[in-house]
Amino acid sequence: MKLHSIDAGNFKLDGGAMFGVVPKSFWQKTNPADENNLCSWAMRCLLIEDGNQLILIDTGMGDKQDDKWQSYYYRHGEVDLVKSIRAKGYAENEVTDVILSHLHFDHCGGAVKWNADRTHFEMTFPNARYWTHSAHFESAIHPNQREKSTFFKENILPIQEAGQLFFTDKVIEKPFSNIEILTADGHTEKMLMPLITYQGKKILFIADTVPSQSHIPIPYVMGYDVRPLQTMEEKSVLLNQAVENDWILFFDHDPTVECASIKMTEKGFKVKDNGRLDAFL
Repeated sequence: MKLHSIDAGNFKLDGGAMFGVVPKSFWQKTNPADENNLCSWAMRCLLIEDGNQLILIDTGMGDKQDDKWQSYYYRHGEVDLVKSIRAKGYAENEVTDVILSHLHFDHCGGAVKWNADRTHFEMTFPNARYWTHSAHFESAIHPNQREKSTFFKENILPIQEAGQLFFTDKVIEKPFSNIEILTADGHTEKMLMPLITYQGKKILFIADTVPSQSHIPIPYVMGYDVRPLQTMEEKSVLLNQAVENDWILFFDHDPTVECASIKMTEKGFKVKDNGRLDAFL
């Protein structure tokens, strides 16, 4: 079994939206904003080689949208999803499974791409099964007003039309021998959080429940969450489990830190150790 952190590029989001009710005077110490109050965030994915399976968790935002739309999010960085996968020695057609934590554009946009002539969409990973939760899929194709601007049909429906869409809650046999799928409902309906067992260790792709190490304090909840109070409850449960079981948290959006372990202090949950994924393995 091999694990690889995959860099799908960076983008910018409003700092206030990323930290909700937390004052800027607090969060700007760790995530300084530019003149437009925007902070830089990673789109970090995880690639897992496990026997005959090559499993990718999340796909970044892709590049299907036009330049005007791309300019809203100031995408930057020297790499993208496919380049990063190839740099690890793999090809797109070798990916057997893609687990989409959720269908917001910055997590699933890279799953689908334009064909060479830009006349129709095709799968970035032509031989892969794409996994989501059936309840989340329904919420994505019939979005509420809060999430409508982040669910794009061109990111979602082509997967279904290609016959490559599968639901983690609709299978009889467990699809992954070393991955347990946890769910959360605070950020969005039935977000998937894969918990990977690797040589006796547990690595949790905690997705947008805790998008960066700066979001570890319980009240640090994104303004994007549909149920922020539930996110706080879910964070508390997960972080307690991380402390008790010495889980490694893998961050999808932290601009510099890939992973961290957690400890409990008198002031609440804090980072115990942090760094690159390979330093924890």
